Amino acid sequence: MTAQPTRTASPAGPQPAGDTDAVLRIRDLRVDFDGPHGPAPAVRGVDLTLHRGEVLGLVGESGSGKSTVALAAMGLLPDTARTTGSVTLGDTELVGASDAALSRLRGRRIGMVFQDPLSALTPVHRVGDQIAEAIRTHHDVPRAHARRRAVELLDLVGIPDPTARAAAYPHEFSGGMRQRALIAMAVANEPEVLLADEPTTALDVTVQAQVLDVLRTAQRATGAALLLVSHDLGVIAGMADRVAVLYAGRVVETGPAAELFATPRMPYTMGLLGAVPRLDAEEETSSVRTEVTSTRLPRTPLIPIPGSPPAPYELPAGCAFAPRCPLADDACRTAEPALLPVGAGRTPESPLAACVQADRIAERGLTATDVYPQPSPSAAGSAPTPAPDRDDNPVAVLKVTGLARTFPVFKGGVFRRRVGSVYAVDGVELDLRRGETLGLVGESGSGKSTALMEILGLTAPEGGTVEVLGQDTRSLDRAARKRLRGEVQIVFQDPLSSLDPRLPVGEIIAEPLRAQGADRSHIAARVPELLRLVGLSPEHADRHPHAFSGGQRQRIGIARALSVEPRLLVLDEPVSALDVSVQAGILNLLAELRAALGLSYLFVSHDLSVVRHIADRVSVMYLGRTVEHGPVERVFGAPRHPYTRALLSAVPLPDPVRERRRERILLAGDPPSPTRRPTGCGFRGRCPLYAALSPSRDADRRARCEREVPALTPTGPERAAAACHFTDQP
Repeated sequence: MTAQPTRTASPAGPQPAGDTDAVLRIRDLRVDFDGPHGPAPAVRGVDLTLHRGEVLGLVGESGSGKSTVALAAMGLLPDTARTTGSVTLGDTELVGASDAALSRLRGRRIGMVFQDPLSALTPVHRVGDQIAEAIRTHHDVPRAHARRRAVELLDLVGIPDPTARAAAYPHEFSGGMRQRALIAMAVANEPEVLLADEPTTALDVTVQAQVLDVLRTAQRATGAALLLVSHDLGVIAGMADRVAVLYAGRVVETGPAAELFATPRMPYTMGLLGAVPRLDAEEETSSVRTEVTSTRLPRTPLIPIPGSPPAPYELPAGCAFAPRCPLADDACRTAEPALLPVGAGRTPESPLAACVQADRIAERGLTATDVYPQPSPSAAGSAPTPAPDRDDNPVAVLKVTGLARTFPVFKGGVFRRRVGSVYAVDGVELDLRRGETLGLVGESGSGKSTALMEILGLTAPEGGTVEVLGQDTRSLDRAARKRLRGEVQIVFQDPLSSLDPRLPVGEIIAEPLRAQGADRSHIAARVPELLRLVGLSPEHADRHPHAFSGGQRQRIGIARALSVEPRLLVLDEPVSALDVSVQAGILNLLAELRAALGLSYLFVSHDLSVVRHIADRVSVMYLGRTVEHGPVERVFGAPRHPYTRALLSAVPLPDPVRERRRERILLAGDPPSPTRRPTGCGFRGRCPLYAALSPSRDADRRARCEREVPALTPTGPERAAAACHFTDQP
């Protein structure tokens, strides 16, 4: 066992200097939930201090206790929870307080922004009335005054036409507008503390940027302290002054944001940061070029944290992270480490880490790549060796030209009549070649999923053409369509809902083989082979999906898709529901499979950092149309369409220094309704370039945007193009 430097506890505990201005103090907070195995400890001795005007970020994997801490501070935990310790708001103790006492504090001195605004807002009351009610609950003011204040608050958080919107119901708001309304309600009484629990999780990256900007504005306007709970390290990097990292219900590292991101001292924190795809990572351009395709080598493989967090009722002896930690030794497994200052010249204000290896890490300057085993080079997504062709078409895997799809809009009950159309897809262009990964990105409602369904249907499209493996889907008969289905498979976003819970995973993986008429002996040999291929044990073939973790279930979904040896794999948000550490493992697996099997991927994601890491080419959609496409390095490095520029500027970077120096392009409002086919450029209502044109000096250019639909115009070599009249504008 390696001897460790002596470390002494800070008598003041894990709190920074200047505790006199603290507005929220959490001391030895413990939360147990009643469960079938007895009490399950969800939070185990958490200490946090939140100062006036400060933003404290709370991060960690799912189940680490982040949301439980926030809900415990508000007294909103269910009756099955047992809470001990202390939570003081100023001089007021909240743990053990009556519901009546807590109700007097909630909304007045402490406000909360929930993850799902639709479930947090009452659907049968107007938004303005709900904000006014929050004001009148704590202040004796006339109803008219409260309504005027509600309109002012909606204006503060950037809701357009706040007077009219105050009379609308929650379902009439978009997701971003609902979250803004919830922020307005939370700050209505200028509370001392704001708690935000994953406030941007379900939002598009452009809307997320708007909401975070609103949250900053509201926090600064009220002077409130903010406890921000998020799994997105980029969001935390851009917002937080200090960060606390939770694992298995404990704070395992905490310190100033810039220092913690630059030099983490806890292996768990290092693993979280190493697993995050970086939009700003250095790119190595591949010199590997073939007649079939040109590909590139990504920066470095992602570093997944091995294993899974322990269940609350199965916590190991010693450090809870030891079973997953490459540096763990006997000392780590003997006793749970205390949260102590790290580094030479340590003081009570030094960063804190709950790790007996922290001083060793600090002294040697270890990084995530030093601590965690490096994945194989193929996990980085290096250029695959193309598999032999199985037909006479050596290049094209998917070619989509002018794809269009509308859906009818009906009105009436008994006598329904068509009153319009939804233009879900209205001009999609895709070009995917063998061995490539094509990323498909865009906001919710841009038509990505509809385009996928049209491609996977293998039927004649409503408009345009779809060619799969050189075959036009308009000319396929039933037998040809069945054969082609084996060549095109899909991996869904939610692995749990896409796997039949009644079947063991061996049967689930075998199902496509049976549909293709494979014999029993082939299936019996193929299932264990597929489980090993995706990193699972063949011995687990008899288990049902609920017995696996989220990452393992996604691996099962990939094995099922690969069972019939497809050449095109469609991946619909395959990692969006996974923790960052699990996501890294799945992305590495996909890169390895592509290299080994010569697959082509159509990869749909809202996370542009993930697309940057895995894709060779990217196609950007807006309002049902392709507005830009090309190699990832070209589109992400020098975007030509203003929408692409806005998307990229909105992606948060997990680096506080870089993130806070970046210039944001905040798009106005939400995308227009797809029920109205726009004249001219459909993006002009949100376009910064169009907004900057002078009605007098630039009348001709404005008229062109208003009247002429921009065509995809080549912007350089390597199949790059953008649909903008002014692609040469900075």
